[in-house]
Amino acid sequence: MKIAVCVKHVPDATAQKRLDASTFRLDRTGEGALNPTDLNAIEEALRIQAAHGGEVVVVTLGPAKATDSLRKALAMGVDRSILVTDDAAAGSDLLATSAALAAVLANEAPDLTLFGQASSDGDGAVLWAAVADRLRRPLISQVATLTIEAGTVTGKRQTEFGYDRITAPLPAVVAVSDAINEPRYPSLKGIMGAKAKPQAVLSLADLGLGADASGEAGSRTRVVAVAPPAPKAGRVRIDDDGTAAEKIVAYLIERKLA
Repeated sequence: MKIAVCVKHVPDATAQKRLDASTFRLDRTGEGALNPTDLNAIEEALRIQAAHGGEVVVVTLGPAKATDSLRKALAMGVDRSILVTDDAAAGSDLLATSAALAAVLANEAPDLTLFGQASSDGDGAVLWAAVADRLRRPLISQVATLTIEAGTVTGKRQTEFGYDRITAPLPAVVAVSDAINEPRYPSLKGIMGAKAKPQAVLSLADLGLGADASGEAGSRTRVVAVAPPAPKAGRVRIDDDGTAAEKIVAYLIERKLA
């Protein structure tokens, strides 16, 4: 079976995050990495491949440097990667991003498409739903246990009322949680072998998408302003000159908090 995993190149967890004041977008010029829960999706795809055979391909929309993240996926054991990168795609929101990913997946026709539950930079947790809707595929989200059998996929997920067990026919789209597995680390052999694996790079034109289907033109959301959070009222600063403890106690007693 063919398994596609949609991933995202996000700012590294240790990098300082800031918004670009001129574009109102997240500054992505620093170091990047694979989105954490996408690692769980990749791991699950590789486990399914080990049990059922077939091919695993990772897909992303992003800048050219997203190849670094895709190379890690290849080192983990993925067979090939597809990067959609285009200057016209800058500023794509959920809707525009889903159009590009759905176009790739329509061409690839995977039996199963996996997503991580949410991205660390956006945390929207809805992209997989938009892609599934465009492809007209059944969707299961927040999956903690996944099984494939007899042309169906079954996902088990925890809710506040217990567990849901949902079965859908293949082809299908599944978003996995970080509880589903523990992602493997790339081996030295995998890292070296990743260099020889197919790494396709596509433009929007290659997918048959016009300029109005991606970037700001293809987006339906707009950021109209960016400002720092308002300072908290009543804040008191205490410098430690050797009497900080006494000053803190006095402050709490004054406000009847101690």
